[in-house]
Amino acid sequence: MAALALATPAAAQSLPENFQTGPVFTDFGPHAPVAGLERFPLPTEFRHSFDVATRADAGTRNRGFESAARFINMHVAAGVDAGRIDTVVVVHGSAVLDLLTDDALAARPRAEGVEAPVNGSAAMVRTMLDHGVRFVVCGQSAAAQGVERDDLIEGVEMALSAMTAHALLQQQGYTVNPF
Repeated sequence: MAALALATPAAAQSLPENFQTGPVFTDFGPHAPVAGLERFPLPTEFRHSFDVATRADAGTRNRGFESAARFINMHVAAGVDAGRIDTVVVVHGSAVLDLLTDDALAARPRAEGVEAPVNGSAAMVRTMLDHGVRFVVCGQSAAAQGVERDDLIEGVEMALSAMTAHALLQQQGYTVNPF
């Protein structure tokens, strides 16, 4: 049930009783407290990257992006200073399309009579960018998807490749989310 709750937008989901959003992102990134765990020793610091390659279902938020928000929310709720959490979301494959502006999505080819899609992840991405989360697009995937830099939500970065982005982040001390 928790996996289902985490995969759908907040407006359409009912969280299990023990799950909550916040304290950083109040509209997404649900997490549950875990009883009996000690608080993190101060000053705990995270430099963590997420690898996201799967696109969200139409009109929903990208689950991989929301996992990054959940990571931040749960650690701040557990006592880690939000200013000591550096998070980067490296995006490749079809997930690149979840970083397009609505105008760029509307301009993409679609079947006749099909309404232009709306990016269900856009508001969440903008909020996360405003909180210092970096989104880095794989330039190879962007090229394969026919995506130009100007198609991306403002603030989203582009790298030569996702492999390049991860290699550089690891050299800067970032760990990689294993799932």
